[in-house]
Amino acid sequence: MTDTTRPGRAAAGGVAPRVTEAAWRAVRAAVLESGDRLAAMVEAGDPLRMATADWTVADTAAHVAAVAWQDTAMVQSDDAPMPIPGLRDYYATTTVDNIHHELNVAMREQYQVRDPRELAGELRAAVRQVLDLSADADPARLVTWLGSSQLPVAGLLAHLVNEILIHGWDIARALRVPWAIPPDQAALFFDLFIVELIRNGPGVFLDTGKPPRPGRIAVEFRSAYTAAVTIVLQDGRISLAQPARDDDIRLRFHPPAFNLMLFHRVSRPRAALTGGVRIWGRRPWLLPAFLGTVRAP
Repeated sequence: MTDTTRPGRAAAGGVAPRVTEAAWRAVRAAVLESGDRLAAMVEAGDPLRMATADWTVADTAAHVAAVAWQDTAMVQSDDAPMPIPGLRDYYATTTVDNIHHELNVAMREQYQVRDPRELAGELRAAVRQVLDLSADADPARLVTWLGSSQLPVAGLLAHLVNEILIHGWDIARALRVPWAIPPDQAALFFDLFIVELIRNGPGVFLDTGKPPRPGRIAVEFRSAYTAAVTIVLQDGRISLAQPARDDDIRLRFHPPAFNLMLFHRVSRPRAALTGGVRIWGRRPWLLPAFLGTVRAP
């Protein structure tokens, strides 16, 4: 899949970049706050409870800690040595379809800390190091991410926030304790990660390995916490545009529900029935085809 936008420029339709100073401050504050909450929950919980079908609480916390640790190198430069050896070899070919059985498996094997207190300490340390190392960074500077995609530094931090929030939800369910996903924090994933990944080039990260679907599908996304934008899938190419009257689908979302749906924690029918996602428009039946490409692991 090839993006039609150019790095550092507004996308087709004049969609403005979302890496503003206010967004940069917000994502940095969200990394610190959510990371501290997750560390405190992990420290106090039973590490052997199953958080997902395959991962215990300790495994899940280790995954998040490893992501944060890897990000300490990525916020510096594409050439900075990775703290977990050998993982960079997976980055160029990682897609949403192979990430679980390739990169995540390698990360789990290489990062073996499972003691809850040690995990909490390493997560806190990695989060603070990410913030310290990026304190003077240009938040719009592009980082080469998975599948040779391009993300601004702010988008990398938004991805880390989402990892913390989604996996924190998994752990909280296992431990049967409350876990808040603040909508303003969840919205950062859409504004700074999804939109900026499409703007700057998704590389092969979203590739399906199948022939591209012919034709055009335009989906307008709106929420109370994000700027409206249309994502266009046309003959396998993905781009951004301003919302228009002829968009095929209009989707209004509450960011926590939308992210949980994207990452398969909540089903699409449940998200719709609870009002977390509302869909209408002239061709709403095209949404499954659209989400077959614009998808999360």
